[in-house]
Amino acid sequence: MLGLHFFLADNFMPYQLLTYMFMHGNLEHVFFNMFAVWMFGRIIEQVMGSKRFLFYYLACGIGAGVIQELVQWINYISLEHASMARVGNELISGHYVIQHGMAVDINMWNTVGASGAVYGILLAFGMIFPNEKMFIFPIPVPIKAKLFVIGYAVIELLMAHSNDGVAHYAHLGGMLVGLVILLLWKDGGKGGPLEKLRQMFRRKPKNNIHVYRKN
Repeated sequence: MLGLHFFLADNFMPYQLLTYMFMHGNLEHVFFNMFAVWMFGRIIEQVMGSKRFLFYYLACGIGAGVIQELVQWINYISLEHASMARVGNELISGHYVIQHGMAVDINMWNTVGASGAVYGILLAFGMIFPNEKMFIFPIPVPIKAKLFVIGYAVIELLMAHSNDGVAHYAHLGGMLVGLVILLLWKDGGKGGPLEKLRQMFRRKPKNNIHVYRKN
């Protein structure tokens, strides 16, 4: 009951928009998500501060869940519905949709994982440090962070209709919500939050030279 169910399903509860981020399908899923949070999130937390980073992380995750629900709803209204399904020799009542020629209980539409929030972190890293060079296996040359983030977004967009069981729209939703938040925090041009965040991570000169004028 902690995973995010489709909002028209009997098993849906509003709190699942938060709890689904802490549920994962397997060890590989949770490992790579937490590795990304450690690798990129710790830097963004130092830049934003703990409270703002926590808000950003949770908002991206919740927003990703909302986008996933919206996509599922669009999918739902495009499918045929049934109130009965045959399981073996028995007819069982429920709320079903006809998907790929089979009756599927909408309670089975369940989303888990922090990937939406993680993609929000990746977007923040790419926006704050766009020209930071990164080595990404198996690419033999370093690439800039902004290209890395754009590449991930394009891959997710291309894979969105692959029916591979991955919530690609939730990933894109996390990036979209992150983009909106960062733009809202920006107060325009130089001196905005993004510029201040970059300044915090730029190296300061070792020797400070002060010029004094005689009165």
